[in-house]
Amino acid sequence: MASIQIVAPARICLFGDHQDYLGLPVIACAINRQINLIAKPNTTKEFIFNLPDINSQRNFSIDETFENLQEGDFFASVLRRARKYGCIPNLGYSITIQGNIPVNAGVSSSSAIVVAWVSFLLKTFGCDQEITSEFISQLAYEAEVLEHNSPGGKMDQYSIGIGNIIFIETGDHFSYQIIGDEMEGLILGESGILKDTLGLLSSVKTNALEAIKIISDKVPGFIIETATLKDYENYSPLLSEPLKPYFYAAIKNHLITQKALVELSKKKLNLPIIGSLMNEHHTILRDDLKITVPRIDAMIEAALAAGAYGAKIVGSGGGGCIVALSPNDKKKEIIQAIKQAGGKDAYEVLVAKGAHKL
Repeated sequence: MASIQIVAPARICLFGDHQDYLGLPVIACAINRQINLIAKPNTTKEFIFNLPDINSQRNFSIDETFENLQEGDFFASVLRRARKYGCIPNLGYSITIQGNIPVNAGVSSSSAIVVAWVSFLLKTFGCDQEITSEFISQLAYEAEVLEHNSPGGKMDQYSIGIGNIIFIETGDHFSYQIIGDEMEGLILGESGILKDTLGLLSSVKTNALEAIKIISDKVPGFIIETATLKDYENYSPLLSEPLKPYFYAAIKNHLITQKALVELSKKKLNLPIIGSLMNEHHTILRDDLKITVPRIDAMIEAALAAGAYGAKIVGSGGGGCIVALSPNDKKKEIIQAIKQAGGKDAYEVLVAKGAHKL
């Protein structure tokens, strides 16, 4: 039998960082850094993994059920979840997974691997559902988040599985909408500092949810989805001082995302306005949620000084990457400025399509 190749892109969050676990919308896009999964049939009745990027190997039986799931074992949780949908492997494969997505940098390298692995299993062995990009994304979310009781939302899996620029309603009435397939001038800057996903995500999520619950319990009819800055002025006195920034950030970032949706839905994008909204968003992530570090701040300041329309941290924070929005004639200067400010690397990225089989 012939080999199978799956490609899954990285993703960047343009608007709505630290919003999806509140049930608030996000805008993200897939970018042309990717994970490649190449699988060749073998005769061992095992999945044999080779991950050269992290110098790791692993193998397990195709019949393994993983009743006792180990923390962070996404190969196991995907297979366990896929079985619930009637995906039953009957042939061993030797699988190589590698790519050019920066690791632990806020652009979802791990989720790209999960989506690629889900896509391989479903498209190779089938299941009892129609295999669509949406179903692949949902199963990846269930395997990565629900199986491990993790604090994340659906942004990573859906933006990678669906691709393009995507607006995601993350609340009880979950939905998504592709709002574009290109954006000029996106520059990714790598800080080289590993992000602190679980630590920061868990603490920010806990504080934000606590603040919203206190207000909801004390104010009949309050819902965060329709909150305004006037609501913040009226109700923030009900909160302790440490919780007020999380309440403000939830409301303000939601309003920014709504403005960004209007701009990104236009046929001709106004990049200066979009960049200005990115700057507003980043200011809240830096000053209220405090998820940045000095090198990230320096890289963003350098990008703006070199002529970027806007720039922001990407991902859960504590390190990772920034994204800058550049005029066409400033790309080289901005890339150089980011590197001179301490960035490990910087380069232009393009909007990409979602995970797919080659």
